Amino acid sequence: MSPKIQEQREVLLSIRDLHVWYELRRFGFSHMGYVKAVDGVSFEMAQGETVAVVGESGCGKSSLMKTILGINIPTRGELVFEGRNLSKLGSEDLRNYRFDIGYVQQDPYGALPPFMSVQQILEEPLLISGVKDRRERLERIHKTMTEVKLHPVEDFLHKFPHMLSGGQQQRVVIARAMILEPKMIVADEPVSMLDASVRVEILKLLRSLQEKHRLSVIYITHDLSTVKYFSERIFVMYAGNLVEKAPTRRLLSNPLHPYTLALLAATSDPDAGNAEEFKEVPPGEPPSLVNPPKGCRFHPRCTKAIAGLCDEQEPLDFEPEPGHVVACWLFHVEEP
Repeated sequence: MSPKIQEQREVLLSIRDLHVWYELRRFGFSHMGYVKAVDGVSFEMAQGETVAVVGESGCGKSSLMKTILGINIPTRGELVFEGRNLSKLGSEDLRNYRFDIGYVQQDPYGALPPFMSVQQILEEPLLISGVKDRRERLERIHKTMTEVKLHPVEDFLHKFPHMLSGGQQQRVVIARAMILEPKMIVADEPVSMLDASVRVEILKLLRSLQEKHRLSVIYITHDLSTVKYFSERIFVMYAGNLVEKAPTRRLLSNPLHPYTLALLAATSDPDAGNAEEFKEVPPGEPPSLVNPPKGCRFHPRCTKAIAGLCDEQEPLDFEPEPGHVVACWLFHVEEP
């Protein structure tokens, strides 16, 4: 999404210098430091926009997601949704905020209670939110199940999760996320547990729901091969920081940060003819978030790191082209 288009939309979510740290204690008493899972993340998201947060396991994606869902409390910084600062909301206001956010989990079978039927699973959030009229609840269940293509509805209402396929289970999870008519959906690796044959189908379903209801969607994933089906912008996350932000097509065609290049190199190639070709990927492992390296957190693995700069100073955000932001000293241009 170009900056011009983004300016025309109303900002729904604004995250400013967000830090989410977890305190470590020995035997529950002595302080051992902090896990700096999210460490200075900032971005804005417009109404109706889809954004993908991409990064390998342990980069802080889940902690960012849980903070947006109102589960984690920010250590520092602000998370503002429709003008409401989450850290300043009381328990009742926070409860109402959570009604505005839908959540699609990674593992559909683990996310669905095995002892409840599909009707009970979808009726529960309506009861919690105060929808007392049974007829209204059933109407909304039928409407939502039809939208996620679980039809004929009567064939699924009284089934239990173990009686459904993986794709059908994920449709129930999506229906539950949609049942309260949220303004934003957080989708945590929603297709990683599904067969390849249904992944694109589920992503297209999410996309159609997003367009129909003008939903904002945050798509959490480690797989860059799926983001092109769904997101307008990509945020690349590494060791608690956002290292690159750009419109999807631009980032996939012209990645700038060395870590983004590494992620693309590690993405599976659908061409079977390239199956035996090994691509160059950076050596080493992601750093510990308890004691992250000084300077750029990617510099210990980066073959282009500048000695005395990348290992000493945390990189600033640079914008080599409009709407494409990268936190990397390689793109620093000295002022005349």
